[in-house]
Amino acid sequence: MKYEMKAMTNISSVVQFVLQGFSDLPNLQGLLFGVFFIIYMTVLIGNGLIVTITRFDPALQKPMYFFLANFSSLEICYVSVTLPRMLKNLWTQDRSISKVECATQMFFFITLGASECLFLTVMSYDRYVAICNPLHYPLVMNHKTCVQLAAGSWLGGIPLQLWQTCQIFSLHFCNFNEIKHFFCDILPVLKLACGSTFLNEISLYVAALLFVVVPFMLILASYSKIICTILRLPTATGRAKAFSTCSSHLMVVVLFFGSGSITYLKPKSTQSAGTDKLLSLFYTTVTPMFNPMIYSLRNKDVIAALRKIFLNK
Repeated sequence: MKYEMKAMTNISSVVQFVLQGFSDLPNLQGLLFGVFFIIYMTVLIGNGLIVTITRFDPALQKPMYFFLANFSSLEICYVSVTLPRMLKNLWTQDRSISKVECATQMFFFITLGASECLFLTVMSYDRYVAICNPLHYPLVMNHKTCVQLAAGSWLGGIPLQLWQTCQIFSLHFCNFNEIKHFFCDILPVLKLACGSTFLNEISLYVAALLFVVVPFMLILASYSKIICTILRLPTATGRAKAFSTCSSHLMVVVLFFGSGSITYLKPKSTQSAGTDKLLSLFYTTVTPMFNPMIYSLRNKDVIAALRKIFLNK
């Protein structure tokens, strides 16, 4: 590996990292490549279909599907930050990554992760207005408001995450350069830094508070009001229909926030590389893969649009 020697000291500054990935499973490299390739193609095709049908089907020109199309586009970008690099490492067995590439991957990963949290919050707000204030829904969720909410979700995390990435990679990394992960995530990279990382850990918890805890609390508040409103509906059919419009989103929220919160908010003393990799696989690959299935199988409008494409009905 390449090192930049510091004059007058015995310390070497790392300019290139090595991603451990799944090198501890040498006999499964080919199988893992095949599995992750299938997962990546599934994410691209599934979310790509959602984007296509919500863009061109007249029945899906509603705020809910506008946000769903943006969310599916975000999932494609989110997965593309990590999976192609992991596939390359598995195929070539060259697991090295430069400091600049590592910083770039981290920035896009945490920024898109923040955007995902914001989008899930916006989507819960959309369901709240639709169910709790249906008469005002067209006025409140007009096209301009939807575009502003989507733009805020895409761009809202950039300033803090850019600052956080710059702070992390301004640290001094020495001696050991193997990242015990399959991508450049914050916690595994911080473990390689020399000296104190206390301020970086504080900024990480602040970012987690702003982009994980606060959005999750807002989602809980929205759904508590949604559930109260649904339970007051006079007919069982009405309650079932109302639940069906938000159950898919709620499932995605639980999957994404559950695994992400365990990873970033658990005490440092309980962290292990193996557990972190497993949880990261869940919210970086498994959840984006199942999202199109969750939204399509539980949504009659989406199923009808898919039938038009594949069955010409």
